[in-house]
Amino acid sequence: MNSNVQIIQIQYSSIFLVYYPDSFNFVLVEKEKKKSIKEWAVDERPREKMLAKGAEALSNAELVAILIGSGTAKKSALGLAREILENADNSLKKLSTYNIHEIKKIHGIGPAKAVIITAALEIARRRESETDDLDEVVLSSRDAQKALLHLIRDKPHEEFCIICLNRRNKIIAKERISMGSMTATQVDIRKIIKLALDTKALGLILGHNHPSGNLSPSDSDKALTRQIRDAALLFDIKLLDHIIISQDSYYSFSDEGLINTFAK
Repeated sequence: MNSNVQIIQIQYSSIFLVYYPDSFNFVLVEKEKKKSIKEWAVDERPREKMLAKGAEALSNAELVAILIGSGTAKKSALGLAREILENADNSLKKLSTYNIHEIKKIHGIGPAKAVIITAALEIARRRESETDDLDEVVLSSRDAQKALLHLIRDKPHEEFCIICLNRRNKIIAKERISMGSMTATQVDIRKIIKLALDTKALGLILGHNHPSGNLSPSDSDKALTRQIRDAALLFDIKLLDHIIISQDSYYSFSDEGLINTFAK
């Protein structure tokens, strides 16, 4: 463009007056205006699309955009939603591991929007593992892993939980006992025994996660399991298993024969 060309914006308008001094010409140019979601075609608006075609017709980004509600001056809600998903490698599974502060790192996502997204992900996590505890029977390590999964999966830090069982191995209580760091958590054995006594449990299953993905029990994991087993036996309560959970798999003390070695 000729360096002598002058561009003058007409006040309160998207129209510019371009002056070409070499030819003494003026040209009116209208800057392309960014459309808001309300100006999109009906089929392209997430809310209207859901009403017309159902939730299953929406992409992940469109669903997140509905949660966000509104965008910024420079980016629509759908644009923000895409950025959030891209930040999580377009994986809802990975996004579900993010906490509120990590979601807030996206420009345009404040505390309110981050809380809504986190709440929606937590509802999905709970729905996935929801069962009727009164009818839930634990007969194997796989049953125990499923019962514990929603309590400690996707956590960026270690958490320790217990399952209390009755005589027929039906679940009568599930509770998170403690939360710790990336590599460890402090467990109050007295709290575990109190819960078992309060619920009149005859069997216990322990569970904690390893955020690193390494399922091998540490020496401290083994020592703690033995201590809890010995304390529970004083009240005729049997420790049935200790499950270590990662994102996609688990380790069972019972399946590996470790529970029986503690009795020797």
